[in-house]
Amino acid sequence: MVTAIALHSVIPLRSEPKETAEQTTQMLFAQTADVLEEQARWTHIRLHTDGQEGWADKKMLTPLSEREWDEINHDAHLTHPTHFLPVTALPLTYAVSENNGQTLPLTAGTRLYEYQDGRFNILGVHFRIDPQAVLTHPLPLTQENLLQVVRFFLNIPYLWGGKNALGMDCSGFTQTIYSLFGISLPRNAGEQAALLRSSDSRFHTLHPVLSLTHAQPGDIAFFDHTSSQQPNADLQPHISHVGILLDPQRIIHCSGRVKVERIDEKGILSHEIIHPEHPDGHYTHRLIQIGRPTPTTDTHA
Repeated sequence: MVTAIALHSVIPLRSEPKETAEQTTQMLFAQTADVLEEQARWTHIRLHTDGQEGWADKKMLTPLSEREWDEINHDAHLTHPTHFLPVTALPLTYAVSENNGQTLPLTAGTRLYEYQDGRFNILGVHFRIDPQAVLTHPLPLTQENLLQVVRFFLNIPYLWGGKNALGMDCSGFTQTIYSLFGISLPRNAGEQAALLRSSDSRFHTLHPVLSLTHAQPGDIAFFDHTSSQQPNADLQPHISHVGILLDPQRIIHCSGRVKVERIDEKGILSHEIIHPEHPDGHYTHRLIQIGRPTPTTDTHA
């Protein structure tokens, strides 16, 4: 199988091989992928980290020779999502190439190969980076750690298919945040919720939580959209939104922007949408289910 790597900060992946096609996700620096198909200036790839597929502009990808792939994948578990590599923890961090002195912006969750003491190496190019911006081991998922991490992400704007400091969607946000705690999730909200019903060896397990009264900080909550002040429980739910509980009364999620809002058993109660008939706020998303990720196991090489 032919493989490729991203040596740009972020590469958009699209649903079709054209510039106007929907962006479905993004490929971060140093992520690798299998090449599935090539058409003119476009390449269809499957990411090793979460299995997402999409079309990338061919000139933005760097093909890997067998030797280079073996060099990167020297550990059989290196590209497995549950294998923790040092990652950038801030929404935006700059690395500096020791080869030419150029700077490279890196978004949160970027994995760093051969990292040690503020330096990492990719395909023979050595970079310097602020060690305070790097997690060498996953953080324990506690309320204190969660609050320390997410405060840097507040007000990042919503962007469909995005997962970087200048734009994220709801599941890109949760996937990125949980990666800092050593918890691997699929890319989309529906796929993340599916882990409540069946396990997938590529990702961490989610255990169902009965209700908000049983919830803990760091639990993941799934929703469908509703504009009704009194959500209709009889409607067939369709998972279309996801967020992270800070406590049983507050949730952080990306809807318009990354923000903290109130939550109750009905769903997310927003104060950004005020109507004279609803002075206490407006329900924007109906709560469907809550899950708890499995405890973090440090599998750092």
